[in-house]
Amino acid sequence: MSIIEEIRNRLKSAFDPRELEVVDDSERHRGHAGYVEGGESHFNVRIRSVAFAGKTRLQRHRAVHEALGDLVPRIHALSLDLDA
Repeated sequence: MSIIEEIRNRLKSAFDPRELEVVDDSERHRGHAGYVEGGESHFNVRIRSVAFAGKTRLQRHRAVHEALGDLVPRIHALSLDLDA
């Protein structure tokens, strides 16, 4: 399974989002540190979920990192847009 599919699956499972968008933005970083040929190194993630209601920005980010678990070290850059 690709990293992007695994990210989607884990985030769906953890947060039951009403909106989830995961974009592989790796190609825009070609030639930069962390770029991996073939992509799957830089991601933009947008989630809208009631699971984030009442949580601070830091708590939301920590929850996503926890949900992604062992994938985090394999991702060079992860941009998160999280809201309830």
